Amino acid sequence: MSLADQVLAVNNDLPIRTDSPVHSGKVRSVYWLTEADSRRLIEEKGYPVAADTPLAIMVISDRISAFDCIWRGEGGLQGVPGKGAALNAISNHWFKLFKDNGLADSHILDIPHPFVWIVQKAKPVMIEAICRQYITGSMWRAYAKGEREFCGIQIAEDLQKDQKLPELLITPSTKGILKGIPGVPEADDVNITRANIEDNFEAFNFRSREDIDRYETLLKEGFDVISNALAALDQVFVDTKFEFGYVTDDKGQEKLIYMDEVGTPDSSRIWDGPSYREGTVVEKSKEEFRQFLLNHFPDPDILLNKERMDEREALARDNELPLDALMMVSKTYTGIAEKITGRKIELSANPKAEIIDILRKDYGLISD
Repeated sequence: MSLADQVLAVNNDLPIRTDSPVHSGKVRSVYWLTEADSRRLIEEKGYPVAADTPLAIMVISDRISAFDCIWRGEGGLQGVPGKGAALNAISNHWFKLFKDNGLADSHILDIPHPFVWIVQKAKPVMIEAICRQYITGSMWRAYAKGEREFCGIQIAEDLQKDQKLPELLITPSTKGILKGIPGVPEADDVNITRANIEDNFEAFNFRSREDIDRYETLLKEGFDVISNALAALDQVFVDTKFEFGYVTDDKGQEKLIYMDEVGTPDSSRIWDGPSYREGTVVEKSKEEFRQFLLNHFPDPDILLNKERMDEREALARDNELPLDALMMVSKTYTGIAEKITGRKIELSANPKAEIIDILRKDYGLISD
């Protein structure tokens, strides 16, 4: 069995019964189940949702995306061994911890396989909420150029790169392209202020102004839960992205939940604690891979400049990365997942065949 065979690169071609097109993102593919299958599973499995809730199978892949491109390696390696299972394992761990601490539920109803979630349909809040505890990355680059206001928040002078901020900063941006909101450009991933959200809360899919406070509370509480758990492992939680949505439970109550993934190396920066105290940043997240790409190619501006997207896509399409680079990412992702969850990440010999078998036998979802 070759390494390439153990990587799940294509995840939008599974024979899962659906009457909607498969939605394929950079890393995950979503299969919306038929209404009949959704109702059947809700009843058979006792999922705590309204009987008419649409369900989906969400299948993660081992693809690696950075700078809005998908990258591949030598020897036909179309992803990073263990990456998908590591991401799901970490998210599962944090979502359970949130629930155990009384914060909020997530969109996940069931975990049939390490690569698979069964999720409920949620109405997403159209905000990517970034929480920052340290100044680094894009925020540091902007700060170094003289910017002192981020999402309407003034921050202190004389901060140093990678320094801990005086308080947790919430720097939201738009999720998707939102139209007709005063003062908010019609582009994806645009920084916004709390005032933007308050003045146009319905345009961001909030039910009420009060829910903005609820969302901020869940952000801070979620960040603290993960940060404290990582601190106990001597790891530093630097920054992360949260996403939220609304669902209706089996009692007809509408509630705000966590969505997407949480606290993973894809959506967060995590640093090694002992190294940080000695003055060196050792990344336990995708930032390590981003830095590799910036050093690997002779003109890093292609990766940083949105005006050069055509050149960037050509770089990703026409270059196979060294095998060592992708195995470095594999070691980082599986290592931090095992540290967080206390369980070994096992590489599957044939993940796609396993997924099909489980969804056929235990869920009756495979169209033969």
